Amino acid sequence: MLPLSFFLLGSFLSKAQTAIPSADVQIKLAILAAPDEKRANATVMGYSPDGKLTVLRKGTNEMICLADDPNQKGFNVACYHKDLDPFMQRGRELKAEGKSQADAIKIRDEEAKAGKITLVKSPSTMFVYSAKEEDCDLVAGTVKNGYLRYNVYIPYATPESTGLPLKQDIPGMPWIMDPGTPRAHIMITPAKQ
Repeated sequence: MLPLSFFLLGSFLSKAQTAIPSADVQIKLAILAAPDEKRANATVMGYSPDGKLTVLRKGTNEMICLADDPNQKGFNVACYHKDLDPFMQRGRELKAEGKSQADAIKIRDEEAKAGKITLVKSPSTMFVYSAKEEDCDLVAGTVKNGYLRYNVYIPYATPESTGLPLKQDIPGMPWIMDPGTPRAHIMITPAKQ
């Protein structure tokens, strides 16, 4: 399984060039990943008409939401705690530089260990909402059959420090991914309905 943070980096295969939805639609869809109580005041980043990632709405709470990348396969939006932003932003920069996923992971880990990237000091959550491309209407701003999963970043945590297993035995059971690294996180992947 790929590190979940790479969903934010666009690890999916490219889909056909798609028209970029309006800012209002991007915001409406991006906040689907956030808890209800956090949606109205979340910062939302999305795509300008020329395809550049930009802030579409400046928020007032601790959540940052990312709109679906129109150049990536499927539908994938995410919201995460603002303290994760230096780590996530660096991942986006490395992707923009053309780094491979493996190289980006290595570089970010090295930079985090060297103190060049600020890591979260307490557990911080990211919510990821995804759907099949055919279940999205990017003009109307609707999604059906969406799937919400969660991760809680706890840098350098291990099974021994958390009591969590390295894999889930049943859907929804928390487990730890990338243990002992700056990108260590608790994965919670509920059963798909």
